[in-house]
Amino acid sequence: MTLHKKKSNRYLIIISALTIIFTLAAPISVMGQKQKKTAKTEAERPQYRNLFKEAGYSQDEIDKKVAKAYYDIFEGPNKVYFEEGDALGYVSDVKNKDARTEGMSYGMMVGVQLNKKEVFDRLWRWSVKYMQHQDGPREGYFAWSVNPLTKKQNSPGSASDGELYYVTSLLFASNKWGNATGIDYYKEARKILDAMWKKDGTGNVHNIINTEHKQISFVPEGGGYNWTDPSYHVPAFYEIWALYAKDGHEQFYKECAEVSRNFLHKACHPVTGLNSDYTEFTGEPHPTPWMPAGFRYDSWRVPMNVAMDYTWYGKDKKWQEEYAKRFQNFLRSKGLDQFEDQFNLDGSTPDFILQAGPVKKLRHSIGLVATSATASLVNPDKESIDFVHAVWNAKLEPYEDGYFDPYYDGLMYLFSLMHLSGKYQIIVPEVK
Repeated sequence: MTLHKKKSNRYLIIISALTIIFTLAAPISVMGQKQKKTAKTEAERPQYRNLFKEAGYSQDEIDKKVAKAYYDIFEGPNKVYFEEGDALGYVSDVKNKDARTEGMSYGMMVGVQLNKKEVFDRLWRWSVKYMQHQDGPREGYFAWSVNPLTKKQNSPGSASDGELYYVTSLLFASNKWGNATGIDYYKEARKILDAMWKKDGTGNVHNIINTEHKQISFVPEGGGYNWTDPSYHVPAFYEIWALYAKDGHEQFYKECAEVSRNFLHKACHPVTGLNSDYTEFTGEPHPTPWMPAGFRYDSWRVPMNVAMDYTWYGKDKKWQEEYAKRFQNFLRSKGLDQFEDQFNLDGSTPDFILQAGPVKKLRHSIGLVATSATASLVNPDKESIDFVHAVWNAKLEPYEDGYFDPYYDGLMYLFSLMHLSGKYQIIVPEVK
């Protein structure tokens, strides 16, 4: 009996010891698994390079540079952002005396990236009140141009890039600030997307994306549904929609991202890297009654969009690196401090010059200086850092002839500073 008790005690001791070991080991194992998962997640996250820092500027200088650009555009004496009452605000293309969905949605993207919630909310409320159609065939879409003084819609139709930026910035706002602070950002993003998917051609109004070609349309109505604008091709945004919209079209959006990447291969000239402002879905130039094909203001955005996709998702690195080399080498061949802002696709000077507001003139525009610098995030050649120094030294101020565009030049400049300093990022849901 005593022997049996000793054996029983020995077994109890062994079992207790094993239990203690298991109890201690289990959390360590779970922690190990969590660390592996976190490490994997960290590895999958984009690495947002700070090219200004790599170029030798201090973080304090960089932060001040971005803050000053924001101040100049949103708060300074030449600002393009204006507040109305306690709750509204708009961004104006001051030289054309209108508010555009382009500028409104860009302002919202700046707001969510730089944590300017009040600015974001004011812009969104103004957009809903004066631009968004609440009924009819265009329900959910936005009038692309509104007179900010009279509030009259200059054109009730949509420019597809406005909706593209509205949806993406709203999804980011939902991730960043949640949906219980006065505006249900996710619900508003879904309202646009759900309305978009209901468009079946009634009233000659269609999906923002040409569903047959899986490419964004120039405008989602009439003949504009059947061709595109390369600068509206932002494949990274479709990836965001696939992740966060949760509207049942995830696979379609992923396919659109791939189609956009392949489209840009065809739309960009094999030697100069230049693309036409407007193209067919094949990438071939699309001349219009008001403008022959050519690289002009819209096209400035393409290198910036490529840099964003390269940084955020990196699914087309080989072609994108070759593109960035071609594009920057071409501009360098025209003089790093003097390349002009409009070209034929082969790099020659165009006969037709698209005027900016009242001015018809080729110039060394800060907007293109800025977006061309973002291609340095993609170009592996070390000398491409010259473009980064060029935008650092550029001044957002009137040109020698007095012309000044704090709206388009300004927003391209601010976006580019954000990209080059690593401050333009995928905004993931806040972890509570």
